[in-house]
Amino acid sequence: MALPRFSLSAELAVGTAVVGAAFATGVFLGRGGSWWLPASRQEQRRRLLPSEDDPLWQYLLSRSMREHPALRSLRKLTLEQPQGDSMMTCEQAQLLANLARLIKAQKALDIGSFTGYTALSLALALPATGQVVACERDAAPTELGRRFWREAGEEQKIDLRLRPALQTLACTPVGVGTMDRSSTISLADKTGSLLPRQPGQKASVSQVDELLAGGAAGTFDVAVIDADKENCSTYYERCLKLVRSGGIIAISKVLWNGEVLNKSQKGAAECVRDLNERILRDSRVHISLLPLGDGLTLAFKI
Repeated sequence: MALPRFSLSAELAVGTAVVGAAFATGVFLGRGGSWWLPASRQEQRRRLLPSEDDPLWQYLLSRSMREHPALRSLRKLTLEQPQGDSMMTCEQAQLLANLARLIKAQKALDIGSFTGYTALSLALALPATGQVVACERDAAPTELGRRFWREAGEEQKIDLRLRPALQTLACTPVGVGTMDRSSTISLADKTGSLLPRQPGQKASVSQVDELLAGGAAGTFDVAVIDADKENCSTYYERCLKLVRSGGIIAISKVLWNGEVLNKSQKGAAECVRDLNERILRDSRVHISLLPLGDGLTLAFKI
C-alpha cells in the first residue's frame, strides 16, 4: 500500500538534506575512527564499511568535530568504563546537536543517559532557557558525568530522572533545574571507574509514562532512545506522543552489530529488527537510517 505524500516545512527539508549528507559520508567512509575507540574494542565490532583507521575518515573527523573540552573529557572517561563503548559516538552526538540547533529546539529527552554524554551535547546546543530530561536507572554513571556537566556550565539544563524510564515518561510535570539527587552516593571507586554494568540495565519505560501523565505530550523537540532494546518499540511509541510535529526522534544501535540480519537471533536483536520494520512502515514519520556508529535512525515526526 502506497503511503500518502506529506508537505515538509523549510526547516525539516533542510534537516533532511543535512541527514542525507551525513548518510553519504557514512557510506563512503564508515564509522568514527580509532582515535577515540580502544583497539581491543574495535576488533569486537562487525565492520559494516571500510576500516575505522581510514586516513580520509580521520581527516574528516579532524576537520569537522567541534567538541567542547568538557564533552571530550567525559567521552574519554566514559570509554574507559565497563560497556563504555555503548555510548553514542561523537559524530552521532554532534549531528543530533546540530539538528537540534536547526529546528531551534528548546526541550530534549535522553532515554538511557549512562554518563550523560549525549545529554550534555544536547544541552550545549540548547538556548539558556533550554532543558534536557535525562532518564537513567543507575546513579553511578551519572555521578561520573555530573562534574563535566558542571564544568561545561550546563548542569542547570539537565533534569536527571533516576528511575525506570517508562515511569518518568508518565507522571511528573517537567521543570528546569529539578534534578533528582536522591541517589547521589557515588558508586564509582576512587579511580573514577564504575562497577560493571549489567547487560540491558539502562532506563526503562516507566519514566516516560511520568512525562505523559504530567501533560508533556507534544512539548519535546528532540528525543534520543539509547536504552534497553527489549523496550525499544514502547519507547518509540511514547516518544511519538511526547515529541511535537516537526520534532526528531533518534534511535541508536539499530544495526545491533549486524545481528539484525540473523533472523534466528532472538532477544534484543529481534526487538531491534522489529522496531526497524515498524518505523519503515510508519506513515507518521519521515526516516533516515544512517551507518554511523552501530546504526542511527532519525525519525522526523510529521
